[in-house]
Amino acid sequence: MTEQLRNGYDVVVVGGGAAGLSGALTLARSRRSVVVLDGGAPRNAPAAGVHALLARDGMPPAELLARGRAEVRGYGGQVLPGEVAGVTRDGDGFAVTLADGRVTRARRLLVASGLVDELPDVPGLRERWGRDVLHCPYCHGWEVRDRAVGVLAGGPMSVHQALLFRQLTDDVTYFVHTTTPPAGEQAEQLAARGVRVVSGEVAALEVAGDRLVGVRLADGTVVRREALAVAPRMVARAGFLAALGLATQEHPSGMGEHVPADPAGRTAVPGVWVAGNVTDPAAQVGAAAAAGTVVAAQINADLVAEDTRRAVAARHEPFSPAAEARVGELVAGDRRHGL
Repeated sequence: MTEQLRNGYDVVVVGGGAAGLSGALTLARSRRSVVVLDGGAPRNAPAAGVHALLARDGMPPAELLARGRAEVRGYGGQVLPGEVAGVTRDGDGFAVTLADGRVTRARRLLVASGLVDELPDVPGLRERWGRDVLHCPYCHGWEVRDRAVGVLAGGPMSVHQALLFRQLTDDVTYFVHTTTPPAGEQAEQLAARGVRVVSGEVAALEVAGDRLVGVRLADGTVVRREALAVAPRMVARAGFLAALGLATQEHPSGMGEHVPADPAGRTAVPGVWVAGNVTDPAAQVGAAAAAGTVVAAQINADLVAEDTRRAVAARHEPFSPAAEARVGELVAGDRRHGL
């Protein structure tokens, strides 16, 4: 039987990746009504495996998510396909509207919608993304160790990226592309580590047998490379929060845009929390999952405080049909959550 979206939940989780599923798991285990709305576009889908994740190193991303969805459902949570189109304030909660027109209500919102990698406009690069075109040395560096690696300059962290990959191989080439060549201390660092710097715009990638074999410059020169590291601009998937007045801002690292929040995941809009790449562009799968758990605990504590305030208020109300009805609502709510 196909699960149906209910009219309302304690928490609606936007995003079915590591952060969203981990948060939903924690909330479901706390006997909260929770639904994960999964847009079905995981950032790491092109990768063969998830790495640097304790006890799950190398697991295919799709398998990791399938296990996570099963665990959430095992505690009574829902995981449903659906893209959130907008969120508006609805009384003391939120109305969540999906792209297909469905609407549900949330007392609290956990946004774990991730980000979009905006890649440099180089022919062939997008097709190799997550395979032999990569960006994170901790996610994919081991897989290209001792190979000929190129680094395509494109952001403030590109020299740092080159130095990180130099830890994994002694054959690193830094492609200046359309940026300014490294100077001063950065140029000295690259030279000291034996990183070759190549000027000239990159025109395309050379591929043979479904493998990257080189980087072709605009003047026709081909530099043999087996992997290419890039620095994408990372942009949070958060446009659906606009009606709440919650907009993305430039991340302090210069890596792209994120939704700002405090260390507990609280945003500037009461009742809205964020976790994972939507607020922390550098978070790997393990860090995103951990953030989902931490934020979910904060949300549950916030709901417990609200439930308690309501119960105390109902206890002190003069006995009346309205008060009796209010107590009935609280009892019914406890029953729904198995309390």
